[in-house]
Amino acid sequence: RGMPTRLKGPMLAFAVRAARSSAGCQRRLLSSGAPKKIAVLPGDGIGPEVMCEALKVLSAVESISGAKFVTSTHAIGGAAWDETGEHLPASTMRACEEADAILFGSIGGPVEEADHPKWANAERNALLGLRKAFNLAVNLRPAVVYPMLASLSPLRPDIIAKGVDVLVVRELVGGIYFGEHKTTGDRAIDVMEYSEAQIAVALNFAFEAAMKRRKHVTVVDKANVLDCSRLWRKVANQIAPKYPDVKMEFMLVDNAAMQIIRNPSHFDVLATENMFGDILSDAASVLPGSLGLMPSASLGDSVHMYEPSGGSAPDIAGKGIANPIAQVLSTALMLRYSFGMEAQAVLIEKAVAGVLDDGLRTGDITLPGEKPTSTSALGDAIVAKMHALSK
Repeated sequence: RGMPTRLKGPMLAFAVRAARSSAGCQRRLLSSGAPKKIAVLPGDGIGPEVMCEALKVLSAVESISGAKFVTSTHAIGGAAWDETGEHLPASTMRACEEADAILFGSIGGPVEEADHPKWANAERNALLGLRKAFNLAVNLRPAVVYPMLASLSPLRPDIIAKGVDVLVVRELVGGIYFGEHKTTGDRAIDVMEYSEAQIAVALNFAFEAAMKRRKHVTVVDKANVLDCSRLWRKVANQIAPKYPDVKMEFMLVDNAAMQIIRNPSHFDVLATENMFGDILSDAASVLPGSLGLMPSASLGDSVHMYEPSGGSAPDIAGKGIANPIAQVLSTALMLRYSFGMEAQAVLIEKAVAGVLDDGLRTGDITLPGEKPTSTSALGDAIVAKMHALSK
């Protein structure tokens, strides 16, 4: 979703904020009876279409579990530009500040209109604005290869047979992307910088996540060269004893890049710094066979944001053929990490797998001889499967 620009302000200010959230970006969970306020930001392209299906799923969760959600929809990106002349209006920001979670769609327009004021810097202005405002310091990118879609994956069948379910935990607002960038004559400088407090935010969350999964954390670094990586190892060794049930290992990034393709079943939770996480999460994203299957989450001090990993796909917008699964699974992540509704998150994930097992597919994941399913029909099928599984 674009290269971050340099974060302004002293690193000390960030370290203070990071220290306050050093419990692993674990947001205060609401009591089960309290209504959950969700700021819904459909955005551009296919965003409104797939968001509609996610909201169907959220309504199904209400009827099945008795939970209450209060949603409010607000413009962002090109859609906001049409209304206000801004990519991130103050009204949208206020709604996010008042919400318990942000459910985000997509931003961006046609490539040939990239220089138009409506689209120029839309992603940077909106996404980085939200990241800075809420200190969205940790990014989660799950990558799961569904057995029924194995032929779509670039992996060999024998690799897929071992099971592929990786959670990449990426520190999002530090490191070389947010350091000093300077070019003088024929020399260029890019500075990577981390504090222990920044690192602890990401690693604490990685260990917490592993406790809910297979209890294995791989910390990826370049400690044979970089001092920053050695600091990551120091902090990891300080945190690991707090989680005696979790196995921790260190892996150099060049080896990790190879193993995530050669032997992805080795990984459970993979935790790393910003640039390495950017590269490894993109590598992991190709494993399922379509970005339409890839949810993500960005975790902050006071509110978390959930969004599909893919883009706005303006070429298919409005045709009713977009894959809503990434948006639906992002909703499951919201239930898990913002509201502590693990059972309901698992129900959504099982329903998605069940619908795929039944042979329902949008065009991006259709196998030879299969008829594509529309966006709305796939959403309806997921809701129906949720009700069937909950009986």
